[in-house]
Amino acid sequence: MWAHGQTSESEKKTNTINETGKNELKVNLLSSVLGLPEISYERLLEDNMSVGLSLGAGIGNQSDDLSDYRFLAIPHYRLYFGKKRAAGFFIEGSAAVASLRDRYYYYYDSNGAIRSNEDSSTKVHFGLGAAVGAKFLTRNGFTGEIYGGAGRLFGNNRTSNAYPRFGITLGKRF
Repeated sequence: MWAHGQTSESEKKTNTINETGKNELKVNLLSSVLGLPEISYERLLEDNMSVGLSLGAGIGNQSDDLSDYRFLAIPHYRLYFGKKRAAGFFIEGSAAVASLRDRYYYYYDSNGAIRSNEDSSTKVHFGLGAAVGAKFLTRNGFTGEIYGGAGRLFGNNRTSNAYPRFGITLGKRF
C-alpha cells in the first residue's frame, strides 16, 4: 500500500522545470527577412543561465551592410531574470567570427569614366558584443524571443565596425 502526501510548492516547481528540457533550436525570422538567415542552438546550464551558438549566412548581392556577411558565428552566454526556467528578461554577452565580403567601390578614372573595384575577396574578423531581450515559453516547449544589441569587430578597417545582434525568433525546447 502506498501513501501519498501533499506535494510542496517547491516540488511542483521542480517537476515542472525538469519536464521542459535543456536544449533549444531556433530560427531568427527578422534577420532572415533582412538577408542574413540565422539558426541558433541553446543549452540551458541552470534555471537562469545558458550558452548557445548562432550561425548566419549572407544571401544576395544588395548593397546593404547585412549582405556583406558571408558567414557569421556567434557563441553567446545568457543570464535570465524571469520566473520560468531560462525565460523572461535576459542579458547576453557574445563573441563573433565574421567573414565579410569586400565592398565594391566606384570611382572616376583620369578620363572621367566610372570604374569599380571588382575585388570580391573575403576577410575574417573577430569581435565582442552584448544584447538584451525577452524570451517567452509556452507550456508545450515552444519559444519566442525578441532581442537587440550589437558588437564590435576588431581589425576591421571598414567604415562599419559593428556586427548585428537582433532578432525575432521562434523555436522549440526539447
